[in-house]
Amino acid sequence: MFKGLGNFTSMLRQAQEIGARMQGLSERLKVQRTQGSAGGGLVEIEANGLGEVLRCKIDPTLLEQQDRELLEDLVASAVNQALAKARALHAEALQSMTGNVELPGLQDALAKLTSGEVIDEDENSDTPPR
Repeated sequence: MFKGLGNFTSMLRQAQEIGARMQGLSERLKVQRTQGSAGGGLVEIEANGLGEVLRCKIDPTLLEQQDRELLEDLVASAVNQALAKARALHAEALQSMTGNVELPGLQDALAKLTSGEVIDEDENSDTPPR
């Protein structure tokens, strides 16, 4: 009757270790920074590795143009770029945490996390990553 108790205890211990690792991972991602920009740097967005937008910088010359649609497009593009980079940081951190061990479904989960996108390292790109 108690034969499975040892396995259960081992699984519980592993779950606690994973929980502690995930907490540490969240703390590291919270301080890591990514940037997205659009319009040749007229709009810059800074986010952390958790995907939280921390800062939005808009060049005053862009505001002077009073082109609301352009500003909206550039902000959306810069935010998307910063968040795509944050998702890539998150996926990379998860992959390093697992020690590149082949776990069933891990690659699919990481692909969903990054939306299967290739991140363009050109921070001055005017278009969001695809």
